[in-house]
Amino acid sequence: MTSERHLRLVVEEYADHHNEHRPHRSLGQRCPNGVGATEPPAVDGPSRILRRDLLGGLIHEYTQVA
Repeated sequence: MTSERHLRLVVEEYADHHNEHRPHRSLGQRCPNGVGATEPPAVDGPSRILRRDLLGGLIHEYTQVA
């Protein structure tokens, strides 16, 4: 059984992912809170991808590391 507190934590985590990390096609693959930011520099050569699981693995965030 889930409680109101648990539901609030899940909604807050999803809202953070949606607004801070998830790319949106209509925003040029930027997140809503990053629309005014410049694009990150392209990485030349080999790089690593790190994956961060959210909400028990239901959502995955990926970050490129040089």
